[in-house]
Amino acid sequence: MGASGRVTLNDVAAASGVSRATVSFVLNDDPRQSISGPTRDRVRQAARELGYVPHGVARALREGASRVVVLNIDGGLEGNYSRSYVRGLDAELAAHGHVLLVRHGHQSPEAARQVLDVIAPRAVLRFGEAYVTGHDLEDRGGGWRDGLAAHAALQIRHLAAQGHTEVALALPETETPVVAARLRFAGHAARDADLSVPGHFVAPRERPACTRTVRTFLADAPGVTAIAGYNDDVALRVLAALRDLGREVPRDMAVIGFDDTEYGSLVSPSLTTVHIDAEAHGRLEARLALGMDSRGLTPAPARIVLRESA
Repeated sequence: MGASGRVTLNDVAAASGVSRATVSFVLNDDPRQSISGPTRDRVRQAARELGYVPHGVARALREGASRVVVLNIDGGLEGNYSRSYVRGLDAELAAHGHVLLVRHGHQSPEAARQVLDVIAPRAVLRFGEAYVTGHDLEDRGGGWRDGLAAHAALQIRHLAAQGHTEVALALPETETPVVAARLRFAGHAARDADLSVPGHFVAPRERPACTRTVRTFLADAPGVTAIAGYNDDVALRVLAALRDLGREVPRDMAVIGFDDTEYGSLVSPSLTTVHIDAEAHGRLEARLALGMDSRGLTPAPARIVLRESA
C-alpha cells in the first residue's frame, strides 16, 4: 500500500503476480493489448479484494465539479445505441481524467437537484437530445446528416429500394419524445421516396398480445408489405407475431430493425437492421461537454446490415 494509505497499481500487480503495466492495461480495458482471460480475471479479482480505486475516480470525487459528468437516460431509451453511446462517452471522459455518472429513468426535479448539489458536476447531459437534434455533429437540421433523422431515412429508403410502396412503423410501448421524432422523420423520408406516409402500431412485449395487434393492424392495412421496427427488440416481436400468423418473411412481409443488437443475427430469418456508430457519438459528446476540439472523431456512416428479413 502506498504511503498515502491508498491502494496503488503496484499493490494490485504484486497481488496478482503481473507487471504494473499489465494491471494498467487490464483495468483500463485497453483493446490494443492481448492479455489472456485468466490473467485479466486474476488482476480484476486482486483489485476488488484490495479495494483499489482508480486514481481518476478518486480525484473526481475530491474535485467534484471539475471531474464529474452526469448523463440522464429517460425510461424507454435503453438499447444497443444507448449502451454503445455510454461506452464511448465513458471512455473519452476517462481519457481526459473525468468520471461519468449515469442515471436511468424519470427523475423528479427535487431528486435531480439533490444529486447536483452533492456532486456539483462539470456537465449534465440528457441522453438522446443531441442525437435527435444533431447538435453533437454540428448538424442543426434534426440530425439529417448523421443523427436520428438520417438513420430513420436510411431505414425507409432501404425498403423503398426493395420495391415496397406502403410500409408501417412498429413502435415500443413506452411513449417518449424520441418516438414522436421517429414518426416525424419517417414521414419525411417516405414522402421523399414517393411512398405513402407510414401507418404505425405499438408492438406489445407479450407475444400473444403482439400477435393480436399485428393481425388487427394488417387487416386494416392490407396494402402494407414491409414493417420498420423502432429498434431490433420491437422488430423481433413483429417477426414472432408474423410467424404465429403464418406469414412468411420476407416473402409475405419484409421486416427491418434498427440499432443492430446481437440478437438479430441469431433468429430465423435473420434480421436486416441499421447499424450506427453510437460509440463515436458518445466520444463526440464527451469532447463537447469538456469544451474540447472534436476534430478527428468522425463517426463511420450508418449502414444497412443486410440479412434475410428485408
